[in-house]
Amino acid sequence: MRKILLGVNIDHIATIRQARGTNYPNPVEAAVLAEAAGADGITVHLREDRRHIQDYDIYALQKAIKTRLNLEMAVTDKMIDFALKTKPAHCCFVPEKRAELTTEGGLDVLTNEVKVRLACEKLQNAGMEVSLFIDAHEAQIEAAVRCKAKAIEIHTGQYAEVADPTLQHIELVKIIHAVKFAHDRGLIVNAGHGLHYENVQAIAKISFINELNIGHAIIAKAMMIGMREAVKEMRNLMDAGNDKCQKL
Repeated sequence: MRKILLGVNIDHIATIRQARGTNYPNPVEAAVLAEAAGADGITVHLREDRRHIQDYDIYALQKAIKTRLNLEMAVTDKMIDFALKTKPAHCCFVPEKRAELTTEGGLDVLTNEVKVRLACEKLQNAGMEVSLFIDAHEAQIEAAVRCKAKAIEIHTGQYAEVADPTLQHIELVKIIHAVKFAHDRGLIVNAGHGLHYENVQAIAKISFINELNIGHAIIAKAMMIGMREAVKEMRNLMDAGNDKCQKL
């Protein structure tokens, strides 16, 4: 059985740096340590307001990392032009609001289908793999297929944030069905948002998930025990969950 890949989001290394306007801590150093500890890729969200990751970080990461860069980005002309200029291996279109603390939900592909389809076409024609960060809804998945995206990333935020075990199980079942639905339609299926050391294994058990993207929990743990150990611990939890992979 193929193991689930781990993409480590290093945005909040840059958040700490930007808080004081210094040149440290360096997201590139964090990325290299994450790779050494078992990360299969590095994820960054280049926001339009540049609140954490900066343009120069993208160039530096592309030179330094040995795995692959996953660039999360809004579906705007400026961000598409930046992606065409820098050509990361993978781009993930996400919704973006200036006032939000973090991404608040999946991209509404269904409502913005023409815009998203053209954006996917531009980047994929330039040789990049494109995914769409969407909620676990069949209609959104079908819209992603029509947009000819190669991959999707299922938004796990509702599962991760609900406190009631019964409601959390309901959200988990939604994700399980969405993953199978998308896989059956030929999509590569990734997942992420809000996953941490206590809730990741239930997601890692799901068949057909290709990659989990995890950031805040790993960076928070790294502050206490170091980047290498934080990534290793998450890698071990994911592998243990994947070993018990449930059949859909």
